[in-house]
Amino acid sequence: MQLHSPSLSSAPTARPAHAVNAIATEFLAIWRTFIRSAFTSYHPEQHYMRGPGPACAAKRKKPIAH
Repeated sequence: MQLHSPSLSSAPTARPAHAVNAIATEFLAIWRTFIRSAFTSYHPEQHYMRGPGPACAAKRKKPIAH
């Protein structure tokens, strides 16, 4: 088994500016979406009516006649 020492030529190269901008833009878009969804106070799905509730059913319930 042979160990090799890293040379200067194998050092990671710097990313091009457009790649850095693309990464930053993507990160900011994700961050904005997170902040918008985390701190939005109105959630319409919590107010969606799925039909008559138990009080309405109790009012409409007819006694069984024998």
